[in-house]
Amino acid sequence: MIRRSRAVFPMLPIMTALLTLALVAAGCSSEGNTQDQSSETRQENVAQGPPDMSSSEVPGEEPVARVADQLRPSVVQINVQSVEETPYGPQRGEGVGSGVIYRQDGYIITNNHVVQGSGNVEVGFASGDTASAEVVGGDPFTDIAVVKVDRGDLPAASFRTEHNLDVGQLAVAIGSPQGFDSTVTAGVVSGLGREVPANLTGGTQEASLVDLVQTDAAISPGSSGGALVDRSGRIIGINVAYLPPAQTGAESIGFAIPSQTAVQTADQLISTGQASNAYLGVRLSDVNQETAEQFDTQAGALVEQAPQGEPASQAGIRQGDIITAVDGREVENTGDLLSALRRYQPGDTVEITLVRNGGNETTVNVTLGERSQ
Repeated sequence: MIRRSRAVFPMLPIMTALLTLALVAAGCSSEGNTQDQSSETRQENVAQGPPDMSSSEVPGEEPVARVADQLRPSVVQINVQSVEETPYGPQRGEGVGSGVIYRQDGYIITNNHVVQGSGNVEVGFASGDTASAEVVGGDPFTDIAVVKVDRGDLPAASFRTEHNLDVGQLAVAIGSPQGFDSTVTAGVVSGLGREVPANLTGGTQEASLVDLVQTDAAISPGSSGGALVDRSGRIIGINVAYLPPAQTGAESIGFAIPSQTAVQTADQLISTGQASNAYLGVRLSDVNQETAEQFDTQAGALVEQAPQGEPASQAGIRQGDIITAVDGREVENTGDLLSALRRYQPGDTVEITLVRNGGNETTVNVTLGERSQ
């Protein structure tokens, strides 16, 4: 039997190169359209406000303990079973991850890599109860998935969907690292708009590992899909990755998917079973020193391929172009481009700023396509 934690990077065995012929900005619509699309879904079943801290018996001078006291019932353990093909034949595998109760009627948010390819899924609640769950849908491009249990009146968490986090503010992580359920760690929001570099994920920028919240709250294998929470008890992120000190020399660097991305993707998965992904239709790499000298630019995303018939090529983008901005928003690397495109939905038209051989700058308008899963 194979047993593994369905855990944060680098334990992502199924998150391989997601960028092939398409550059994906998955699961995120523009703010106004998304609110219209999902407000009815959230009207009755999703917690609209943070937990009532006044009911806690934990002293007010213990903010981490108060947050943990209120939020632990909303964080679950995800146990999965699957059959994996090995050189020695099929082997049964087991894994452990985490999840956050999203709706009172049984919907739970977790990471896609926690449940992708799984057979049986079981949810363990903070009360000690367990329940079988079904996978409603998953989106590899944001690494968000939704599972559902046949239960009602669950303690749904409140998600903070405003783009107003502050670097340095309190951040509390709750999850099941290595199967230790309801584990609480604390730190601060260390950075915003972060990405896990391509050189740490096999050479290609993972679409799901951009535009992340960085934290120094300890995140470990098994924490995937768990909660990153602010001082008031609202979810600010879904934990997804960390940099292992043994491999990188980095200490206390963890990442979470922003709560607004999680909510937008989850609403689509619950509604249709899949997320709508806008894409540009190119293969990219970061600008290196040789390219920078050739094109007289120090930053950007180099177009390695622009296949015919894709949105980019139809707009005039071609191999060798360097993308430096999207609607005036500066692009320094591939991750920046992926992050920028998450603001749009399929069918939106965006202005792409390009630098071509010799340093000539031009702009083109691209109508983004929709990539199915």
